[in-house]
Amino acid sequence: MTQTSDEVTWLTQESYNKLVEELEYLSGPARAEITQKIAAAREEGDLRENGGYHAAKEEQGKQELRIRQLKQLLERAQVGEATASSGEAGPGMVVKIAFDGDESDTMTFLLASREYPSSEIETFSPQSPLGAGVIGKKVGEDAEYELPNGKKAMVRILEATPYQG
Repeated sequence: MTQTSDEVTWLTQESYNKLVEELEYLSGPARAEITQKIAAAREEGDLRENGGYHAAKEEQGKQELRIRQLKQLLERAQVGEATASSGEAGPGMVVKIAFDGDESDTMTFLLASREYPSSEIETFSPQSPLGAGVIGKKVGEDAEYELPNGKKAMVRILEATPYQG
């Protein structure tokens, strides 16, 4: 289960462990590797025209950003499991909606943080306009959310079942 609010990010134990593992790798072996790449490129001479050096420094910057993101995420992580009950849209739930109540125009998605390890189903965070609109709604209820153009859209909750990833 994953839910991100301004203060807490809910993660399954599996998700938490994967993120800790990624942080340990980036903070240890990956940092050493990029340091070696930078040192090797620096030895090639003039840094102003050294593409390998600049590429390694850019890679280092991206890696350090990811390390900061992971630390922040894990600091506010709350480990738990998805609810076993169905019927209400919430973190860790697979939600099927019908746009404007039209059951021929549907979409199914996982309501979770983007850090959730799912590649088989589209994911919407609880902070996204759609996620915020459907969270807490029960099957059969309508939810309203704001589109990027500022207009309102209506969806009906058709299903809400725990993610079985």
